[in-house]
This record gives sequence, structure tokens and C-alpha cells, in this order.
Amino acid sequence: MLSKYMKILKFFGSRIVFLMVLLLVFNCKEKSEKPASSFEKPNVLIVFTDDQGYGDLGYHGNPYVKTPYLDTFAAAALELTNFHVGTTCAPSRAGLLTGRNANRNNAWHTIAGCSILLEDEETMAQVFEQNGYQTAMFGKWHLGDNFPFRPQDRGFQHAFYHGGGGVNQTPDYWNNDYFDDTYFRSGTPEKTTGYCTDVWFQETMDYIDSAGDKPFFTYLALNAAHGPFNVPENYAKMYEFAPLTERQKRFYGMISNIDDNFGRLVSHLKQTGKFENTIIIFTTDNGTAAGISRGKDGAIDMGYNSGLRGTKGSHYDGGHRVPFFISWPKGDILQKTTINELAAHVDLLPTLTDLIGIPYNSKKPLDGTSVAEILKGEEKSIDRMLVIDTQRNQWPEKGRNSCVMSTDWRLIDGSELYNIIDDPGQRKDVAKEYPEIVSKMQKFYDDWWANVEPDIKYAEIPLGNDASNPVLITIHDMHTAENLPWNQVQIRKGKLYPNGYYSVKVEEESEYSFRLYRYPLESGLDLSATVDEIPAMPFRDGLPKGSILDISKAKIQIGDVLILADVDPNKPFVELKTKLSTGSYQLKSTFITLKGEEIPSYYIQIEKI
Repeated sequence: MLSKYMKILKFFGSRIVFLMVLLLVFNCKEKSEKPASSFEKPNVLIVFTDDQGYGDLGYHGNPYVKTPYLDTFAAAALELTNFHVGTTCAPSRAGLLTGRNANRNNAWHTIAGCSILLEDEETMAQVFEQNGYQTAMFGKWHLGDNFPFRPQDRGFQHAFYHGGGGVNQTPDYWNNDYFDDTYFRSGTPEKTTGYCTDVWFQETMDYIDSAGDKPFFTYLALNAAHGPFNVPENYAKMYEFAPLTERQKRFYGMISNIDDNFGRLVSHLKQTGKFENTIIIFTTDNGTAAGISRGKDGAIDMGYNSGLRGTKGSHYDGGHRVPFFISWPKGDILQKTTINELAAHVDLLPTLTDLIGIPYNSKKPLDGTSVAEILKGEEKSIDRMLVIDTQRNQWPEKGRNSCVMSTDWRLIDGSELYNIIDDPGQRKDVAKEYPEIVSKMQKFYDDWWANVEPDIKYAEIPLGNDASNPVLITIHDMHTAENLPWNQVQIRKGKLYPNGYYSVKVEEESEYSFRLYRYPLESGLDLSATVDEIPAMPFRDGLPKGSILDISKAKIQIGDVLILADVDPNKPFVELKTKLSTGSYQLKSTFITLKGEEIPSYYIQIEKI
């Protein structure tokens, strides 16, 4: 009998084991074939403020500015205390998005045709988009207002931004002043309600809500606290009794408004359950613009700069060492601590792709490197150097306003040496005491420059491309070494007449129409019109009355082609036409007054007919 039961058990047992193995194999196969859940990849959110320096935070000891939400975030995050960007707006943005120094990609200036990110540069947004991320940017772009240089052309599926390098600059929508402005949604003007910073943050939160479970990469690049220092009255009044200039009170008011909005954003991420698996980075684009004021002798009179030497535009640390905080609670990076290893904006692209585990192989030489192991606490230091400089000219010059950096040292202009650990304020030049360090850092600079120089070239604005026809070019992008009207105050005054040209590329042989404007198209103003003054309001600058220019003729010169036309001053534009062959050209568009003065047209619309 026993042997009979053993046979039955053996019969069914073998089949049970077979079924269990089959189920196990099927289950493993199902798991191996099922793609990883999209929400397992972290979201990435970069908050990038404008003109807010290292000392413009309560967390860094500023006794005046009120930034409680940022201070709380900073205390819980990982802080890089030796983090650097460019010394001005566009160079920082170009470096952050590409991992490459701005001298390589035509963004070494903020105007004059040299703040347009070259078309063949790969951006962070493109890398994330190629790896399944939703991508969006809000606020300040400042890397080109024409196709193919706009954010929607560079990997951002959603883009809502102002024109130029700031609200009320020449390429921006007419009469924007930070309040109830008209911005561009992927190139289409759209009226908004509210203060600019509030708008950018609300757009970001709305976008996060729409993202669902698919991971997002969002670049929230604010125009605040860049001038003009227009701020809601209640924020300026926060500093009513502080020992600060009126300019500083408004500047700090803009920063406190950023802080409140940042608090709202973090709270929103927590409420939606996305905070834990979102990499949040808070940093800024250069040193302080208004955190300190100086007396007649040049000494600091009022304000706070955390003891740093230099402000925005300086190649001393006060011009480019900025706050940097990173949070990722669900990730494996350090939190609630600080790291003083040298890092910079050019490191973010290789570092983020490394942290997340998405493939990235740069198509061009990078200036940045991954510091992921540093952020994880798995590596203590990196033996490296980096270069920051301030060019702000028509062509980069070797040695101009240069700073070579290591974690401990700064070599300024190839001759001044500072130990940043012992002397963070860069007061004592020790070059004579350490000639071997000077020599080593200068050699790095020489080799670096030799590597950069072949990359230097101008961006060309395409004409005749069906993706963007007609094309609107503004004087903001004129190549010139002279002063140009880069904001609408100067457009209204009509007193700057620089001599220069636009770098363009005709992509299709055809007849082209050139319409030359004194005022932007949306203004509807005639060539001879003046425009009413907009009075100032409390904590909000006004705009001056427009001047009349007695225009009688107009001319276009593109390559060897020169065309002239008489002007009807009672129309908003004068139109000239000519046939063009494909190729690269220098374009000049000029008005001629009754006195014979030549004035560049501030706006020019070009259309392939």
C-alpha cells in the first residue's frame, strides 16, 4: 500500500515541481521583458536665478535679506560651497546647458551677436529628451531669439519665456515691465496676469501637475533679480527700515519673492508625492548685481557679499562663486552637509546623466566632468582645474580677464595668485611665494586655450528656412563694438547709432523682402511716431517718452548687394526687396535722416517671397 501512495505522490509531485518551475520561469520572463517603470527615473528640476550672488541668502550670513524657505531647503540639502558659473548671464546659461565653456559656443557676451548658442551644440534638454524625459523651460532663455536657437528648437518640448536677456530688453514684447506682461509660448505671444516670478513658478507647478508619472526635466530660469528692480510693493516694504539703498531694498525684495515662490514649489512637490524622487538644484548665474553698494572711495558702503572680492562681471570669486544646493531624498547623494571641492556649471550635464544612469557621450570636448562620486561621498577629491573669464567683446581674447581655478587656488590674469582656503576674500597675492603653482596653472590655461580656440565662431541667423519665415532680427544681436540699444528705454530714446552688421545665412535662393522698423512690430507705431511716457510707480520704474527720428531714406546692404528706398514716415516700416543667392552674409539695415545721419533700423523683418 505504501509503495502505491509513493508512486502517486511521485507522479503528482513531479508535475507540481514542473508547474512551479514553469510559473517561476514565466514570472521571471515577464519581469525581464517588462520595462522599468518610468517613474523610477528621478525628475530633474533646476532653479536658476539671475544676479543673485553667494552672499544674497540668509543661509550665508546675510543679516538683511529674508530667505527662510531657501535657508530651510539649504540646511536639508547637499551644498557645494566652491561652485562656479560664468561672470554674466548668457555665458552661465550656455555652460550649464552644454557642459562647455561659453567661448566655445558663441555665448561669451550678453548682446552684440555673441549670446546666441551655436546650432550644433547639444543641450541638456536634448539629452534628456532622447532618454524619455518630458522637457520644459520657463523664464529667461538668453541664448538666441531666432530659429534654430530658441528653447523649443533646443530640446524643450514646452517653453514659456521672455525675449532677449531680460524683461523689457529690445527683443522682448513691447512695454513689458514685470507685471501683467506678454511672454512667448514656444514663440507665440501670450498675455499673462501677475508678477513675472510668480508667473514662472506657477507655470512650473502647472507643468509638474500635467507630467503624470513620466519623468520630467524642468529648467526654471528666472529673470529676477536682474534689473530693472521692479518688485511688488509689499516685498520692497519688507526692507523699509533696513540700512540699505533704495536699489538694494528692491533687489532684496525680488529675492524674497523668489524665496516665497520657491517655498510654494517645494511644498507642491511634497503634496503631489514627487519631492522624494526629484533632483532639485538651486543655483544662480553670477555674482551679486546689487547686494552691495560702494562709496565714493570704492569701498563697500552698504550691504553684504559674504566677504568675497568682486561682484557680477568680475573674474574674482565674487563674480562667479555662487550658491549651489542639491536635494534628492530618494537618491544616494549626501544630504545635510557641505562639500568644498571645486565644481562648476559645466559639470551639471555629465553629473546628472551619471547620477540618473542615462547614456551620454559628448560629441564635443567638455570643460565639465561628472562629480557624481563626490556627491555620493564615494570620492573625496578630484585633481582638476577650470577656467572662468569675462570676455564681453566681439571676439574672445587669450588672457582677457582670466581666472584659473583649482579647489585651493586662483590664478588671476596669469599673474596674481590667491589661496582660497586661507584667503577667501583674495586680499593677499602670493604669486612670488609659489612660482611653481603659477607656472602649473598658467600651463593649464595655455593648453586649455589652444583647445578652445578652434571652436570659436559666430552663429548665423538663417533666412529662407520654411521653419521660420519671416524672420525678425533685433539690434540686440548686431555685431558691433559700439554701444547698442539693448533695452527698450534706449529704443524709446533713439540716441544710439552703432555701426555694425548681422551674421546671416541665406538657405534658399529667392527674392526676399526686408521691412525696416523703428519700433517693434507689435507696437503698431509709425516710423516718425513718438510714444508716450509711462510714469514710474512705487518700486517700479517708468519708461521715457519716445523721441522722433526724422527718417527720409533707408538702405540694405547684404554682401555686395546694396538697395535704397525712400521712406514714408507715416508708415510703421519701409520695405525693400532683392534677390539673394544661398550663402553666408553680413547684413546691414540702415535709416538715413534728413540731416544725413545713418541710424540702424532697430527691428528688421526678413521674408522669403
